[in-house]
Amino acid sequence: MATVSLRMLRRENGLTLEALATRTGLTKSYLSKIERGHSVPSIASAIKLADALNVEVGYLFGQHDQSVLIKVDRASDRISLAPTSSSEGSRYDGIAVGMTDKQMLPFVLYPPTVEIDCVFREHAGDELVIVHRGSVEVQFPDHAVVLGEGDTAYFKGGIPHRFRSVGEVQASMFVVIGAVAEHEPRADR
Repeated sequence: MATVSLRMLRRENGLTLEALATRTGLTKSYLSKIERGHSVPSIASAIKLADALNVEVGYLFGQHDQSVLIKVDRASDRISLAPTSSSEGSRYDGIAVGMTDKQMLPFVLYPPTVEIDCVFREHAGDELVIVHRGSVEVQFPDHAVVLGEGDTAYFKGGIPHRFRSVGEVQASMFVVIGAVAEHEPRADR
């Protein structure tokens, strides 16, 4: 993540770290780590930050082209939004990162291959996942389901969830998070 952009956007919006923390539900120390480049936000955190700062998620990752109406992404040229070299964290590759005024947030997710003690993620906007390679365990607070290649899951926004690659092959999945309509009330405002 372009850490200068987050600090710059926060200041342009006249927000302190504490105010941004209140708007996003993220901790002040976590936001400080992101600004200093010591942490990379998850997709759920990036969505909260973009919403609080009134920008597209891609803007947080240095994508500022305002003239893009059609975006083709070659697999070999995808932008990694949260590079991870270990099996303990998820890696995200952006899709249509430079596209403006998107109605959805698409990305490729490579979930961790080991069970880690991480919190369930939740966000506004419905989510669609399609397993492209391998098998993925989708964990919800009260149950889990394993999806194989070609399987899909669609769930409503706000449902806590997390993913884990299961089996011998590192799984990859296509994920799309829908935008929340402007007229829908936000719980944090």
